[in-house]
Parts: sequence; C-alpha cells; structure tokens
Amino acid sequence: MAMPHLQQPDPAHPIPQNDTLPEDDRDQPLYKTRDKVYPKRVSGRFRNLKWFALVALLAIYWIVPWLRWDRGPSAPDQAVLIDMDLGRAYFFFIEIWPQEVYYITGLLILAAIGLFLATSLFGRIWCGYGCPQTVWTDLFMLVERHIQGDRNARMRLDKSPWTFEKIWKIGATHLSWLVIAAATGGAFVLYFHDAPTVMVDIFTGDASLGVYVTIAFLTFSTYLLAGWAREQVCTYMCPWPRFQSAMLDDESMIVTYEGWRGEPRGPIKRKNLVRGEVPEVGHCIDCYACFNVCPTGIDIRNGLQMECIGCGLCIDACNEMMDKVGFPRDLVRFDSVQNSQLRAHGKATKIRIVRPRTVFYSIIVMLVAGVMAFGLFNRTTLEVNVLRDRNPIFVRLSDGDVRNGYTLKVLNKEQAAKTYILTIEGLVATDFQVIGLTPNQDGTFSLDVAPDRVGSFRVFVAADPEALDGEATPFEFSVTDPKDNIRETYDTVFAGPK
Repeated sequence: MAMPHLQQPDPAHPIPQNDTLPEDDRDQPLYKTRDKVYPKRVSGRFRNLKWFALVALLAIYWIVPWLRWDRGPSAPDQAVLIDMDLGRAYFFFIEIWPQEVYYITGLLILAAIGLFLATSLFGRIWCGYGCPQTVWTDLFMLVERHIQGDRNARMRLDKSPWTFEKIWKIGATHLSWLVIAAATGGAFVLYFHDAPTVMVDIFTGDASLGVYVTIAFLTFSTYLLAGWAREQVCTYMCPWPRFQSAMLDDESMIVTYEGWRGEPRGPIKRKNLVRGEVPEVGHCIDCYACFNVCPTGIDIRNGLQMECIGCGLCIDACNEMMDKVGFPRDLVRFDSVQNSQLRAHGKATKIRIVRPRTVFYSIIVMLVAGVMAFGLFNRTTLEVNVLRDRNPIFVRLSDGDVRNGYTLKVLNKEQAAKTYILTIEGLVATDFQVIGLTPNQDGTFSLDVAPDRVGSFRVFVAADPEALDGEATPFEFSVTDPKDNIRETYDTVFAGPK
C-alpha cells in the first residue's frame, strides 16, 4: 500500500517557531480578563415584562412556604413541604412517598421537554425571564442602581479614588446584597421544615446545624453569582447557551436586528434625518443604546450570540432612540429570522407555531403529563412490602415442620387510622403468627396502622415439608381494608429443604 505523499517544507519560507514569534504574540494571555458590564436603565414593554416576572417569581418563592393546607390532625398543614424526617413531599393535595420518586423523575422530564418547547417557540425566554440567575441578578442590579446611580454614575464611581462617598455607596450595596442573599437562603430551608417553627428556631439559635449550613451556603452562592459573577454564569457556567442552537430553527421567535434596514449605520446628523430613502444611509444611528442596556454586554447588531439571553431590553432601548429621532420602531425586534428575511424582500411575514419540532415536543409533554396524572389520581392508598429472612433461610421445628420468618410493612397513605386484615394464600400453613398480636377466630390477623404511616410487623409461617413444592414454594400475603374494600397482595416464597 503506497504511503501518502507528505509535502516538504519550503526552505525559503520556514515555519516560525515559538521563539521566533513577535514578542507581542508570545505574551498574549490564554484567557481574556472580564470586562465589567454596566447595564443602563431602560423602560419599555420588555422591561415591564421582566419587572412583572421578577415580582411574581420572588413573591412565589418567599410566600409559598407560609401557605397552609389542612390535611387532617396527623399531617403537617404546610401547603408545600418536603419533610425529610418522615420521607414525604407535600404539594397542596398531593403527597409523594419515597417509593414514588418516579413522579419527581416525571416532573424533571416535563421541565426539560417544556424548556425545549419554549426555546423552539420563543428562544431563550426562560433565560431572560424565569431563570433564578436572571431574577436575582435583576434584583441585585436594581439595588445597585438605586444606591450608586445609573450606568455612567457607576462607571465613574468605580474609576474614582476611594473617598467616603465611594466607601459608603459600595458598602451599602454589598450589605444590601448580603441581606437579600440571606433572605434567599432562609426562605429555602422553609420548604423543608414547618415555616413558623423553623423561623423562630433560626433567630433563637435552636435550629439544627444543617439549617445554618444551608442558609450560609445559599447566602454565599447567591451573593457570589448574582452580585459578582452575573453574566459570567450565563456565558461560562450554564450549559444551555451551548446547545440552544439545536432547539432553534428559522421560525423560532428570537431577538433580531434588521440589518437590511439599519445598515450602513452611522451617527445621526441633520442632513441624514430622512434615512432609508438612499441606499447609503441606514436607520441605525450607531448610538450603542442596545449595547449599553444589555445585561450580558453584547451588541445584538452582530447577530444572535451565545451570550444573548433573549430578554429584549435592547428592543426597548432601540425603540426609545427611534422615537427620539423620528424613525420607525422595531429596528431591533422580537421575531424570527425567516420573517426578517421576508421583510428585507418586501414579502408578507407569518408566525407558524405548529411545526414538526413543536408538535414533537408537545406530544412528549402531553404523554408524560397524561401518564403522571393517570398514575397520580388512580394510585392506591394501601401498599404492602414483604422482606423474607435470609439468615437463617428456614428453621426446622421440634415437630418436624419448617418455619420461615418475614418482615411485613403496610403503608397507610390515608390521613386516618386503618385496621387491615392479613391472610396468606397459596400455602397450607400449620402455624401462622404475627408477633405481639392475637389471631382472629378465623385465623386471620387485624393490623392497626396509624394515619399516613408505615406499619411494620414480624410474621412467622410454618408448614409441613411434605406439603411443599421443593426449595421454594410460592404463596402470597393478602392485606385487605374491609371498610373501603381495598385489597393488596405481595407474592413471595416459602423456603424449605430439598
């Protein structure tokens, strides 16, 4: 087999080595230093939407743990509670037990596919309005702007020498951030404990170490991510920007710049007030208003970029400038790439929500939600689990019979005490005992289980080895709720000699 021909280097044009490169090239850093972003205040439709999302989401986060829900005298009355001690998750009228963790899995699947669907329809709408990083960063920037001033004032403050004014403004800003961060961590632990009780315990020093560690960790992480990292979280830490392009197509609604109308850009001058009538002059006056308001510090005129979170603040800023100079609005707009191209050619635009991609995601969402809803509203309030003793596998009694031991667990998922009837089926037993209980006249046992609890019982079953099928004879435990006519069985085996 002939070897591929390798091109020999040209002696007249040698490949430069590192030590022959110019001094400036050798000293280039591998990583770029962060350019701090100073977002400017802006008003408009998208900014109002962000304010609404911020207030609504923060209200939900801080208020929900205080909502009450009556589940009966034996259950906690907090509407949303993840009780780690009992191993329960309460969501208003829904109660999730540890063995029903598949509902949590279903919720995660719904969240992921829902995010795919939202992105395919409206771009990074989650990142721009619903992501906790965006919400808390917005809140931190609101406090920063209130104390230090708008964009230009903050830039001047950072560049100025350390004076009393700078010290108190910077100090007040960071102190306010720490208070918000502490409230964030404090609210989080309320979802895992009774809110009024743990709040008193926190301030009196009676809370557990885990509560204080959790609050401290979330305080530090919120202060760091929303106060210092900010746009770096969206750019470097979050994986979503790197594969969002797989969710988008030409008909997805995103923040777009109408380059066909805005270019060539240039500063505003009186002689150019009537723009767009000659091809040499575009509507973009190169004012950088869109760049100055961007929370991630990008120029949307360079096209859709990984750092863009789709918040639309650049649209508000551009529309404000277009109104001032008398040009048509929506030079930067929330629309699809396809519509932008259609407008560039003078054709009619359209918004198509129903597309193969969105139909596929919608079907998955409906299927998963339907399966979860069916399982949730048709689940039984009684479950039975049986664990057979392994050591010893069986015991031979003095009369020659063989005895097996079992641990029977009965799950009562109702908020009322229950009495169940225990029987065995499929095995001719010579002895049937439940430790600590007296059998009924018909040989069955009555099992009392407290509301919303697990009853554990030790059961012994004996049988004549001649009546067994061999090493393992199948049979079942049957637990019946005579009041509600509910019956659950558990298949197991009876171990005997060969």
